[in-house]
Amino acid sequence: MQKLKITDLYDLQYTLAGEYLKQFDYPWEALEGISKMIITLGGMLDFEEYHYISENVWVHKTAKIFPSAYIGAPCIIGANTEVRHCAFIRGSALIGENCVIGNSVELKNVILFDHVQTPHYNYVGDSILGYYAHMGAGSITSNVKSDKTLVVIKAEEALETGLKKVGAMLGDFVEVGCNSVLNPGTIVGQNTSIYPTSCVRGVVPENSIWKNDGTIISKT
Repeated sequence: MQKLKITDLYDLQYTLAGEYLKQFDYPWEALEGISKMIITLGGMLDFEEYHYISENVWVHKTAKIFPSAYIGAPCIIGANTEVRHCAFIRGSALIGENCVIGNSVELKNVILFDHVQTPHYNYVGDSILGYYAHMGAGSITSNVKSDKTLVVIKAEEALETGLKKVGAMLGDFVEVGCNSVLNPGTIVGQNTSIYPTSCVRGVVPENSIWKNDGTIISKT
């Protein structure tokens, strides 16, 4: 059985969005409410720990933000996270603790759990990245189909999302190789690795390896 539910993919203790995500069965169901959720959470933060740097933007006092980074609202950036030069956070981004948002990385409408790394030239949009998920240099989430139709999750049976924009749902400890493309509605289970230069679609099971010819093997 394919494991697609939030409880299959994520340990919810590693994100401020834990209570929010518990409302839903599937992760893509949470995408439309991310912006409102961030604003609500922001009002509950300890202002002894967070800077309120602009309207609806909260940055933990231990986070490191490089001067050329852009941070759009709403956004929360957690403790000890580093946002490097020319990062473009367009907004609706909940970024956890000990994360890396690298040079020229673009984020939009995302939840990044603690210890997520998007360190080099990544685009992540309309996506949820689990605890210790890592995206190699140049890997991206594609969040809109080329024909602009609504995204369907290609599981054992097709699941209609009702959404035009759905990126990738990466479970905890997922490794995505350099220059890979995760097509709209891709789901990657926990502890799975994606080979570099892969074009990934559909559901990739937990504890597996996606090779760049599309072959999937179990990790030993």
